[in-house]
Amino acid sequence: MDGWLRLAAAPTFAWMAGISAAGSPATMMCSAVPAFVPINDMALMYLLMSLFHLSAWLKFLSGRLRGRSAPTTQTEGD
Repeated sequence: MDGWLRLAAAPTFAWMAGISAAGSPATMMCSAVPAFVPINDMALMYLLMSLFHLSAWLKFLSGRLRGRSAPTTQTEGD
């Protein structure tokens, strides 16, 4: 269960970043400081959190790929 929870974090934060970026463009107008990216601060935070939690997916996929590339040994009668 713990492994599945780790895998749920990255897509959830990516989804929240998309929702925040599309949500309210008016918040950019309220800021006195010019933005260096075309998305708002919350979307940037969620995007960074998603990238941080991407390591669980990379470990999961590398384990699956490693399992596929392992040679299978056949014994007599197989």
